[in-house]
Amino acid sequence: MENERKKEHLENFLKSNFKSSNLLENVYIEHFALTDLNFDEIDTSVDFLGKKLSFPLLINAITGGAESSYDINEDLARLCKHFNIAFESGSQKVALQDEELVESFTVINDILDNKDVIISNLSALSSLEDAKRAVEMLKSDAISLHLNPAQEIVQFEGDRNFSGILKNIENIVKNLDVPVIIKETGCGISKKTCEKLLNIGVKYIDISGFGGTNFIEIENLRRTDLDFTNIYGWGIPTAKCIIDCRKVSNDFTLIGSGGLKTGEDVAKAIILGSDMTAIAGEVLRFLIHGGYKVAEDYLKSLIYQTKMTMLLLGVKNIKELKKVKYKTFGKLKDIL
Repeated sequence: MENERKKEHLENFLKSNFKSSNLLENVYIEHFALTDLNFDEIDTSVDFLGKKLSFPLLINAITGGAESSYDINEDLARLCKHFNIAFESGSQKVALQDEELVESFTVINDILDNKDVIISNLSALSSLEDAKRAVEMLKSDAISLHLNPAQEIVQFEGDRNFSGILKNIENIVKNLDVPVIIKETGCGISKKTCEKLLNIGVKYIDISGFGGTNFIEIENLRRTDLDFTNIYGWGIPTAKCIIDCRKVSNDFTLIGSGGLKTGEDVAKAIILGSDMTAIAGEVLRFLIHGGYKVAEDYLKSLIYQTKMTMLLLGVKNIKELKKVKYKTFGKLKDIL
């Protein structure tokens, strides 16, 4: 049942067509014509989870468990290895329930080793014991616990009871041997949510704002009894999430995600306050529709575009990129 649902998620992701905006286009950054940098010397490396990455990006796998997931996870791991970026698994719940599906996740360990960043993934409602098993399964550097109430409430067989979720997260944060990342799944992390998470000791937050993969639509496409098309637009745009959460504190790692597609998007996410960025759907589309080489070319272009944006802003590394001044306008300015 769970395995079949994961297969439907992948199919419906490819069918989804709701147009949304993360409002990064409402961020203005200014061209600097007197740039005196050598493009080849621009440094995009960052330290993340105690390891050095060549680029501030993690690839979020949005699937796991179905037969096709084996090949997808293998290719995503190869991409992460090639570009020295971080890999985050899709939800491992199915593998904890069915041993036959474990291999569709552990295939990444044939490609990635202890020099690479590997992140496990489960629901924030999961038990501490399951979190430990998920980390052990992939020999992970961290676990990402996802918050997805909007998806669950639309999902026919989804969770309806979220009571005690903050205490559950706190228990895992305090008793797990690896760092815990808290992430949304496309509806965003608000300032209030960020404050509550930091208060219980969370040090890594993936804001996963509105404007990218739309799990409300993906789940709605599985239903025939009720219709949720009127709430496809529910969520906090990525740009607002980053700005609001960064204002709360500088003392945590903020991962900016939600509809990032271009190098300029990556640069803007970092300028607004992200330490890292994450992409899922865009890479998956290129991989499924075009194959490994097309996905590889996309990421190569993304990295080149980011370095190009840095050159045109006159900044030589990520630390300087974070200090670039920006202005907001339009809808983003209105809702801030």
